[in-house]
Amino acid sequence: MDRHKVIAFIGVLALLAGILVGCNSKGGRKEAPTGNSATSGTLVMACDASFENIMQEEISVFEFCYPYASILPYYIDEKAAIDSIVLGNARVAVVSHELTKDQVTYLRERKRVAKTKKIAVDAIAVIVNPENPVENLSIKELREILTGEVTRWDELWPSKLGNIQVIFDHSGSSIVKYMSDSLMNGRKFPANVYSAQTIPAVFEAVKTRRNAIGLVGVSWISSDLRTVDMSAEEKFKTLEADDTTTTEFTDQVKVLPIRRDNSLVAVKPYQAYIFDGSYPLYRSIYMINTGAAGSLANGFFSFVTSFQGQKLIQTTGVLPALVRHRQVEVN
Repeated sequence: MDRHKVIAFIGVLALLAGILVGCNSKGGRKEAPTGNSATSGTLVMACDASFENIMQEEISVFEFCYPYASILPYYIDEKAAIDSIVLGNARVAVVSHELTKDQVTYLRERKRVAKTKKIAVDAIAVIVNPENPVENLSIKELREILTGEVTRWDELWPSKLGNIQVIFDHSGSSIVKYMSDSLMNGRKFPANVYSAQTIPAVFEAVKTRRNAIGLVGVSWISSDLRTVDMSAEEKFKTLEADDTTTTEFTDQVKVLPIRRDNSLVAVKPYQAYIFDGSYPLYRSIYMINTGAAGSLANGFFSFVTSFQGQKLIQTTGVLPALVRHRQVEVN
């Protein structure tokens, strides 16, 4: 936790009237249903790989609630996820932007309708090795690192770490696209930018290389991933808590506070700072559903966007879309 007082986000999710898929706390039905329904059958879902932690939590609890439902997730790059739902290979996609007008028209011409809903706001966390003395970065400094204008740590901070190594997951990832579009104005990445292929590999590289800097979605740094080792039933029981907010990050890497160029205050990607916009690196997460009414695609879509699904999202460190807030100070 920061030495300074941290404003912790204590989310009080807006209770939705009439949750479509209320979960059976005993773990599902007694009799096997026949055919596909909103709570049974098989669903293929295409998901941006950077949102894997989030959707695995949703799938685990949904399948616990409805044991005759089987969600088959494919964690792939965002373009492939969009292509999968447009071409009909998947009925649900989870990505960082909505379909284009052309894609929506393409679906309508084939008598398919896409329902899209914003389910969360993700932050891009900037991580370095715990031995790195850098305490924070401005957006300008981060941009200069990504464009190659700054290539050594001692150009930013008193340091003996030498050359900077920038680690992304892979060249086709939505994180790479976000940084390119929002910070780099289309400029190419320099030679000191490396692809680790997966987000866990980004973590491993930053943990073992003192001069590395990595960029990952905030759900991958949340120490609240204690739920990963829980059974589905235990995860479901956590939803009974009034508050499922994450206020701690992993200590395996150092999470850098980031400040806007016109601000002296640098903040970490806590949910409160994502909510009020103080943390500058954030993006929306959308769920796209092309399933028919009464289908498993529609049932899972309704679950993720429901009170229960949004509380699960809150446990992963990202900001759920359906939220009221209050703030408290944490020493």
